[in-house]
Amino acid sequence: MTGGAHSDVAAAKPPARDLMIRSKDGLRIAATFTPGHDNHAPAILLLHGVGGSRQAVANNAAWLASLGYATMTIDFRGHGQSDIATRTFGLREALDARAAFDWLKRRQNGAPVAVIGISLGGAASLIGEDGPLPADALVLQAVYPDIRHAIANRIGSRLSAPIGSVLEPLLSYQSFPRFGVWPSRLSPLDAVRQYHGASLVIGGVQDRSTPPNETRALFDAVPGQRQIWMVQNGDHGAICALSDPSYRSVVKAFLAKAMAVPL
Repeated sequence: MTGGAHSDVAAAKPPARDLMIRSKDGLRIAATFTPGHDNHAPAILLLHGVGGSRQAVANNAAWLASLGYATMTIDFRGHGQSDIATRTFGLREALDARAAFDWLKRRQNGAPVAVIGISLGGAASLIGEDGPLPADALVLQAVYPDIRHAIANRIGSRLSAPIGSVLEPLLSYQSFPRFGVWPSRLSPLDAVRQYHGASLVIGGVQDRSTPPNETRALFDAVPGQRQIWMVQNGDHGAICALSDPSYRSVVKAFLAKAMAVPL
């Protein structure tokens, strides 16, 4: 799967600005930065899901900026206006997330930085070569536990569970010839055990791509301060796109407590 140079990303409006950053492996990653109430304000990095772009999280970024946070959104490689590249279920997208995190941390002069990772974005925040991002707080929203479950669930939700079980290994084990890693390497569930900051895990009761039991397993694996919120209605796409008052209330309260920085 490849992508890039999509036209669905609106130009930033001041005080926000668009920019390009470089990943560790040299790809150009499109980003939008919105300043906070000052150059030392706590910051939020928002990471979109597969097939999306920073446009998908633009409204929530604008809301967080209105609270005084500095915000940054990016287009992962193979998405939006970033360089065309193979999509790797979070493995190499983690390089994009780390480049953005480091840029934002420098820009805010070392202020606390939280990450909101949605589906692919949550995986990218966890499974990088250096482990989870060193965020002060982490929101994991509709995040798959491991690639084998993710593939089986997606096939099963479209065809049937038995067909998903049969086809899953044929697809999962393509990770080695394609990406140079075995499927076990693509496991946010394993990676989150290395993250000791505050975590908010969000899932959907009706999500068939990441079912409730898998969301709870991810939550159970979090070693640090943790909170879970299960949304009663909505499929995987709806959970990824949450922006309603209930969602914002939960996220706002979590960030205020976890980052412990007055705005």
